[in-house]
Amino acid sequence: MKFQRYVHRHTNQITLVTAVLIVIGLFGKLVHNENIYTGAFILASIIAAIPVMLRAWSALRYKTVSIELLVSIAVIGAFMIGEFNESAIVTFLFLFGTFLEEKTLTKTRKSIKDLTKMAPTTALVVQNDNSVAETDVDFVSVDDVVLVKTGGQIPVDGEIITGSGDINEASITGEAKLVSKAVGDDVFSGTILDNGTLKIRATKVGEETTFGKIITLVEEAQDAKSPAEKFIDKFATYYTPAVLVIAVVVGIITQNYRLAITVLVLGCPGALVIGAPVSNVTGIGNGAKNGVLIKGGEVMNTFSKVDTVMFDKTGTLTEGKATVTQVHNYTTDYDSISLAAAIEYHSDHPLARAINNYADSQHIAIDQMTVSDANTIKGRGIVTQYNKQPIYLGNQQLLVDNGIDLTAEQLADLNTIQETGSSTVLLGYVGKVIGLIGISDTVRPNVKESLQQLKQLGIKKTIMLTGDNAQTANAVAKQIGIDEVHANLMPEDKVSYVTSAQADHHTVAFIGDGINDSPSLAVANIGIAMGSGTDVAVETSDIVLMSSGFEELTHAYGLAKRTVRNTKENIFIAIATVIALLMGLILGFIYMASGMFIHEISILIVIFNAMRLINYRIKNSKLDPNQLRKTANHL
Repeated sequence: MKFQRYVHRHTNQITLVTAVLIVIGLFGKLVHNENIYTGAFILASIIAAIPVMLRAWSALRYKTVSIELLVSIAVIGAFMIGEFNESAIVTFLFLFGTFLEEKTLTKTRKSIKDLTKMAPTTALVVQNDNSVAETDVDFVSVDDVVLVKTGGQIPVDGEIITGSGDINEASITGEAKLVSKAVGDDVFSGTILDNGTLKIRATKVGEETTFGKIITLVEEAQDAKSPAEKFIDKFATYYTPAVLVIAVVVGIITQNYRLAITVLVLGCPGALVIGAPVSNVTGIGNGAKNGVLIKGGEVMNTFSKVDTVMFDKTGTLTEGKATVTQVHNYTTDYDSISLAAAIEYHSDHPLARAINNYADSQHIAIDQMTVSDANTIKGRGIVTQYNKQPIYLGNQQLLVDNGIDLTAEQLADLNTIQETGSSTVLLGYVGKVIGLIGISDTVRPNVKESLQQLKQLGIKKTIMLTGDNAQTANAVAKQIGIDEVHANLMPEDKVSYVTSAQADHHTVAFIGDGINDSPSLAVANIGIAMGSGTDVAVETSDIVLMSSGFEELTHAYGLAKRTVRNTKENIFIAIATVIALLMGLILGFIYMASGMFIHEISILIVIFNAMRLINYRIKNSKLDPNQLRKTANHL
């Protein structure tokens, strides 16, 4: 074992020594010194064969017939028939090819290393006496308060309790844009404070932080195999022993052992084995660099086939940063905003945040003890107790379900607000409507253009599935160009639309951000979560858009198509190389050393082809339909 570890650590040096010995051997041939020529190639063959044979032996211990075994047998055979130059050159080319593979594959995994390097290592923790102690980030606990100064890296996920400043969130979103943050705002581990000084209460630490999860997800994704990789693994399991058997049969029939040994060398499926994984790794790395977490090669493959995209509305198509724009009180006995804010105080729903923010801005007192026993009705709203009577806060259907009807005046107000595309929240108590709140939510930037681009790239239909009312949903859909709208839906209704489309042989992606979207995210062929969404949505999904931008969505879709196409190119290159080598062998143009050289070149070609994905990026600045069509065809 010690010897094996020593050889593994010094494989590059062994490759260099082999190259020097081959040069010495060629020099001996040039000066017609047979002793130098033969001695140098024998020594080169023995030295270079050691790491190859050790790898073959390790694979055999796990009952795997590896490429290294084929090369080892070929080298031993060449050595036995006195072709020392062939055995030396073959082993050198194999080792040199492995060296180049490692170098190029290291570059494809650079995004992971960059992420790991950006992970914070220390934190300034505020002590009980207000002093500050520098602590290893692994020892920071939830609810600790950390101090971050200008230029410092935020070490935890948390909430700002003192100070304000601009933060570079490139490590999370992929976009190096400064985001202004103040007291009450959430911040993320790994981001950089560009200016200001902050005190932050830790809510998540270590691997539980957003940044920690990004690293974990991307590492897991790059190890997850695509269907092409799974097929190739299974293929190689049978192909490699088959080559060995074919070589033996050729040797027995032809009595030409040199030919049999050459079959072993040329039959090595190196480029085929490495072609799909390197495309997968590079594509996922590109996504991570550009703010898109794609959880594995199988996800990449399935996403490239998606033809129908279904969207939640609030927090997905819209920013979820809703603001109260209208308030109608239908009684003087109660204040609608005060009651609504009390009911929604502990909710993280965008509409709840809008109501609470409005109450704060208007300095409306919220008595959290006025309501109790809150019960959330999915797709409807909240039912709770107020003065021992049920009080209802939600959509019109919630009130109707509980026997509360709107008057003609209230219906007119409701329709007027909904026609503007605003969401509405109704407050019902003691058998009547006591308040109506209109809440506007802005559509995310570039949604309309991004949806057009998705169509150009291959998406056939876009559908909105929302629990909001039909008027509001249709107003938003008309604004951004959604093909089909279904409103007033419960979570199970959304799942039904997803499964119905799948039954019609569509490959469906669902995009959402909330807990109530999780069932749809799970059942869709591809679930896509907005990075600003809940932890449940992010964990349930297959793809996460870290900055919640639709540019990330189009990039992810284009990247998936390009990665799958790149994988197919690599498989074609690998198979074509093997066929060409065998044809060359039959026709007498290819020999052992030249065949091994071409074999190693083919491996590098598929790696370099995959590396083209590193800098892949769809331009979103100008959506020229003709250019997009060309891009789609190219993909």
